[in-house]
Amino acid sequence: MCYPAWGQALAAAQRLHDLARLRRVRDRIDREYARPLDVQALARDAGTPAGQLSHRFRQAYGKSPYAYLMDRRVERAAALLRLTHLSVPEISAAVGGPSPAAFGTRFTELVGMPPAAYRQAAGPVGNREAPPAGLTLAS
Repeated sequence: MCYPAWGQALAAAQRLHDLARLRRVRDRIDREYARPLDVQALARDAGTPAGQLSHRFRQAYGKSPYAYLMDRRVERAAALLRLTHLSVPEISAAVGGPSPAAFGTRFTELVGMPPAAYRQAAGPVGNREAPPAGLTLAS
């Protein structure tokens, strides 16, 4: 005998499990944005193939895991540009940017202006604070 309600319940449970896995991946990106992360490593740790992770992540969050990671890095960099005296290369390293030039290009794509112009628009340097406590620059 077939029980359609059981099939629906199993499918719903699987969707919840998948969403929880995606949330853990997103939370890891939010926590470890400054570390070297790639989709292969995220997928391996999530116990799912990389292609499947990318596809489901995009369905759930509207962008690929890599695009989400770069958004977090740019978001953190924008805050550092507004609040600190750190140089653009130092900020790029602090947020895990691949290189200052590549990071500057991505920042410009997402924000609409280069990091230096963004900093200038943020106001006088004298209004900026020291780097936040615990900030370590990547080597």
